[in-house]
Parts: sequence; C-alpha cells; structure tokens
Amino acid sequence: MFTFFWMTLLFFLWGSTKNTGIRLTVESALGRPVCSGGYCITLNEGEITTEAGLCVVIPCFFTMADGFTPKAIVWFKCEPWRRRCGDSDVVFHTNRNKVPSEFLGRVLLLDPDVSQGNCSIMINDLSTSDSGSYQLRVNGFYQGTADGVTFPSRTSLSVKDLTQKPSVMIPPLTEGQQATLTCTAPGLCSGSPPKITWMWRGKGEMEVNITGNMAASFKTENLTVVTQRHSSILTFNSSAKHHNTNVTCKVSFTSGLTTEETVTLKVNYKSQPQITGNTIVKEGDDLNLTCNVESFPQSVVVWTKHSASEIYLQNNTGSATLVISNVTAPDSGRYVCTATHLNETVSAYADVKITWFSKILKGSGCVLQSALLTCVCITEGFPLPTITWPLLKDHTEYSVIKTVSNHTINDTVTIPLKNRHYVSVECYSSQGNEEAKENLTVQEDFPEKEGTFSPLPVTSALTFCAASFQMTNTFPRVTEIKL
Repeated sequence: MFTFFWMTLLFFLWGSTKNTGIRLTVESALGRPVCSGGYCITLNEGEITTEAGLCVVIPCFFTMADGFTPKAIVWFKCEPWRRRCGDSDVVFHTNRNKVPSEFLGRVLLLDPDVSQGNCSIMINDLSTSDSGSYQLRVNGFYQGTADGVTFPSRTSLSVKDLTQKPSVMIPPLTEGQQATLTCTAPGLCSGSPPKITWMWRGKGEMEVNITGNMAASFKTENLTVVTQRHSSILTFNSSAKHHNTNVTCKVSFTSGLTTEETVTLKVNYKSQPQITGNTIVKEGDDLNLTCNVESFPQSVVVWTKHSASEIYLQNNTGSATLVISNVTAPDSGRYVCTATHLNETVSAYADVKITWFSKILKGSGCVLQSALLTCVCITEGFPLPTITWPLLKDHTEYSVIKTVSNHTINDTVTIPLKNRHYVSVECYSSQGNEEAKENLTVQEDFPEKEGTFSPLPVTSALTFCAASFQMTNTFPRVTEIKL
C-alpha cells in the first residue's frame, strides 16, 4: 500500500504527462539509478527547494546486491563539502532511540517495510536549519553477517523563508443569512497541526479576535496516509456592518512561524430609502429632494410623482436628487422614491407642500350705515393667512364673521360707532414671515327721502361678502365671533 502511495505522490510532485503519449517513470523523474558493486540508488541529486513551516518529501529507491538483506534505514544530514556524513549527523533511523530529539517524529519513512526498497522520507515542520546535504545508509545482513552500505549519492535540500499564504474561500454573502468562510493552511503535511485564528477589523477599527455571533472550528482532512489538509471554518450571520470590513486568517506553525491572509468582505444588503430636503417650499423657490439608499451592489433609484399616471421624474444609482425650479401650487403632492436592489424593490415618499400668499384681494372694503361700520377683508394663501383688525383694540363691542372656502378667507367685522368717525380702516393679513396691509376706504351710505329710496339693510355688507364666493362650488365655512 505504501509503495502505491509513493508512486501516487511522486506523480503529484513531478506532474503528469497524461494524454501526451509519454509514460512518466521513477527513473525519468529521479534520474537513472547509480550503481556500484550491485548496490543501486535512485535519488534526485539536484536541489529540492521548499519553505519553512511546511513539509517536504525526499524521494528515494534502492536495490541491494544478492545476499544482502536490508533491515534498517538511516538518513544523515551534513554539509555538502563533507565527503561522508557521520553518526552525529543522523536525522532518521529505523531505531528511534538513535534519532536526536529535534528530528524525532518530524522525519518519517514513507514505507516502513524496508524490504520494498523505498527509502523516501517526509520532513515536517521545516525550518531553515533543515537545509543541507542528505545521504542514505542501509543497514542489514550480508550472507548472515551484519553489514551496511552508505550510498555516495546525495540530495541537497534548501529551506527558504515562508512566503506561502493560507487560502481563504468566501462564498456569496447576503445580509441576514449565515455565512461560512474557510481558511486552509499552506502545505499538505501530516506533522504537527498548525494553529489557525481569525481576526476581524471593522471600518476604522483595530484588529480584534473573532467574538460575538462568530464561531470558528478546526478541521483536518486525511488526504493520504501521510498527507493532511488543515483548515478552519468561520461561521457568522452576515449583516450590513460586515460589508467592506477585513477578515484575517492567521496560521501559526509549531516552529513559531506565522503566515496570514486578509480578505475584504462584500455583503449583499440594502437599507430603507432615506429622503432629505425641505418638503415645505415657498412658491417661486426650488424644490430639492435627495433619496439615498445604502446598498451593495448599488440600487437603481427612481423618483416619480404620485398620480394616476405615475409621472417619471429622475433616476440614478445609489442616490438620486430631484430638483424642480420655480415651484408653483400644482407642484404640491406626493413624490415617491423607489429603489430596486437585485430583484427586490423598496420605496419611501415625501408629501410636498407649496406655500403661497397673496395681497388683500379686490372686493375688500368698508360701509358705514346708520352708525354701524361693516368691513370686509379678503385674502388667500396656503396655509391660510390670518386676518387681524388693528382698530378693534379701541372697541369693546363688535362682531367678527370668518368665512373659509378652499384657500380663501373672508373676514367681516361689524362695529357700532357712537362718537367716532373713520375715513379708512386697516386690514392686516399675515402668513409666517409674509404679511400684507391695506387701508380700506369707508363708504358712507346715507338714507334717502321717503318714497325715493329703499334703505339698505345693515346686512348689505354681509350680502356683499357672500357675493364674492358665488362663483365657487365649495360651501363656505362661516364662523361668527361676538365680543
């Protein structure tokens, strides 16, 4: 079984020429056997380069002369300039008691059955001090006498600083759904499992260990008898706060070496549309509303005016600004912002009101009849203006009738006069910071001689007030105030 595995591993390390018509063999991969006196070794006599913290396989095969029975494998490491390594240079021995502690359990024979001629070894948890020239010795019995053969061929191993990084697999992330990130340590070694930790850094924050609703689990997969894949699985519930944040997977080897990989998370999410801007605008000014939708990927934002035909106004991605210059009363109404994100649609609306204000309207005036002064003041606007009469502060006896129709207000005041006489009466109309004043001329109504004139009733002014609304279809609202 081990021989089968080694052949598989060999093809993995040196590649395959499948479908090319060329058959890859151990001899073509490692070179021709080097033989002397019937003792042969097939060994890569070039340089094998690897990195610290990982593992490496030194492939090797041997055959012995007739009459020699192999019993033990010994590997040495020494300086390349030395002709032959000595007993103090042992890194592997079939007899574990003869292996120095720094190599014990770290250097493994791929096939423990020495009789198979497989002398390949795997070195785990590499460090730069493992660089050197590796030489093989096979101990056994030759025709019943203990003997051993040290092969002159050597393999040179060069261990460089660790540059490989862990691989982090990120599936599509969606807000509100559970996410699973997988971090796999570099190398396929069966040595000491590395420690894998996760670090998370929010926007503008310090890097911290994973906490809260995040959980990590360690996993080891046995790929072959001597190769393993080590990984960590991080699970958490995705949310908008994770978007554009960094997650770091850090792998720490037993030798103290570390390597890490940082990835930026992209989470599919959307927020409710947020509308900013003044929704109450004075007539003649500009309406300026902005609808912003935070989402990934960006949403398509569309402005429409709510009506029977849903008037299309503006669209953009992520944020859309609606501008209407020199607004008038018809621009009042409901404006709807609709955001389309992937296959979902959300909306928000703003009720826009256009404020307007007019001067004192025609039809306003005063009539004096039989010492009874009746004044009418008419104005309009939105919201409704407020009408006041400055002259009332000088009177204690009067009545006020207010009539409202749509956006028009009619204020009628009646004051009995005794010893006072007015040429004009001031009407004051106000709305917010807007105001209008007008002096209403007092028209005197003198009674005619009997038989030539039918006296005008006191209520003629109120009849005149009502006449100003005869063209409207809305029934007026009348309020009478008597003091």
